[in-house]
Amino acid sequence: MHRKQQFCNSLTRTISELATVALATATVLALTVFLTQPALGQTLPAAAWIEKVLHNFNINGTDGYYPSASLISDAAGNLYGTTSFGGIYCLSSGGCGTVFELTPAAGGGWTETVLLNFNGTDGARPYAGLIFDSAGNLYGTTYSGGIYCHSIGGCGTVFELTPTAGGNWTETVLYNFGSGADDGYEPSASLIFDAAGNLYGTTHEGGTHGWGTVFELTPTAGGGWTEQVLYNFCAQTNCADGWIPDAGLIFDAAGNLYGTTYAGGTNGVGTVFELTPTGGEGWSEQVLLNFGTGGAFPQAGLIFDAAGNLYGTTSEGGIHILGTVFELTPTAGGGWTETVLHNFGSGTDGSYPHAGLIFDAAGNLYGTTQYGGTYNSCSGGCGTVFELTPTAGGEWAEQVLLNFNGTSGANPYAGVIFDGAGNLFGTTQLTYSNCSGFYCGTVFELMPIYASCTRCRHSDSRESRVLPADKKDVLEPGRIERP
Repeated sequence: MHRKQQFCNSLTRTISELATVALATATVLALTVFLTQPALGQTLPAAAWIEKVLHNFNINGTDGYYPSASLISDAAGNLYGTTSFGGIYCLSSGGCGTVFELTPAAGGGWTETVLLNFNGTDGARPYAGLIFDSAGNLYGTTYSGGIYCHSIGGCGTVFELTPTAGGNWTETVLYNFGSGADDGYEPSASLIFDAAGNLYGTTHEGGTHGWGTVFELTPTAGGGWTEQVLYNFCAQTNCADGWIPDAGLIFDAAGNLYGTTYAGGTNGVGTVFELTPTGGEGWSEQVLLNFGTGGAFPQAGLIFDAAGNLYGTTSEGGIHILGTVFELTPTAGGGWTETVLHNFGSGTDGSYPHAGLIFDAAGNLYGTTQYGGTYNSCSGGCGTVFELTPTAGGEWAEQVLLNFNGTSGANPYAGVIFDGAGNLFGTTQLTYSNCSGFYCGTVFELMPIYASCTRCRHSDSRESRVLPADKKDVLEPGRIERP
């Protein structure tokens, strides 16, 4: 059953290669009301959120399409991301994918620049997002491509993009997966840095037992990178330690790594795990949670709050079998206690959350669901953006901030990020307008409108505003800088 589900996920990722039917083009009227959030210290909730589509991807032979990952931003407010398909290479299979930048224009609107067209040899199908180092270089992974495993389309790569003086970007492939029988392959998640400048990530499959790995890439004195597999999943009987890690990792202050596996564990429907360095080059795995009644098949990574609690989503399971938001709280005895904060599928609140979560400064959680919502123009619903707010009684209240309608985007697979003004940015994999097919996708912005705020100010030129340096951490919650 779990392999069948995995096959379905793979089919979803590659379905755009099979698209041959063009849908009718719909006209979208975009609202262009721009607001900044209340002055520092105010905690007024937004009365409504207005969506603006910043870019419509198009299957035109040059632009990318089908963005599957979250965005990041630089200090100037430019957005960066990947598309899993499109570009100028591999056109017979839908394109190998791209890395793109969206730049706000002084007169309004956003301009897209394709920074890299993957050609297969250097990688293909980037399903993961990007990270910056402190020098402004970009790092990411591709699910396939590279110089090994050509029988399955390539085992995937880790790449770096370096800006040049002329405004272009130079790509360097740091690692090709599949170089050995026990190497991992098909990385589908973003990377993170440690304080020493080493990169860490996961591979979807491969390794000693065939069901995924956690790896580290260490820069060498000569300019190369050396890979070390830190953990091979399915090392225990019946894969009790988990298998198929779809998501990326996070560190705690002590240098331990945390993540999720899509399947495995004692119930077979996924785990939350911790990897602890044991001295030398060894790492020890501990399963913190075996999913079951409180959710199943997590495809997203985790986040910490200030108290050390972990938060995440499951793509299925829960009361309505349509996914959950959960919290893990450490106990005095060394264990962890799970609390389900929300069960999706009670009505039109969304379903199948594949992406991770982010916090705002007030402790509210934000995320997306790939399906569900109030619009039925998409099979199973077009998806939502949601907010979870803690209440005085210890419960969490959900508010749907946006119901995607298909014409302005549909089926977000990735999460959202904040900018310094409290606006949310994200991507959708599909769209049913401004597209020669219907798999093109969008980049969107959600702007809060406050019902009672005497100190809010309107701005008709939000795109031209350069964000202050002290807001970079708000804008880039997923950014982990290399020293």
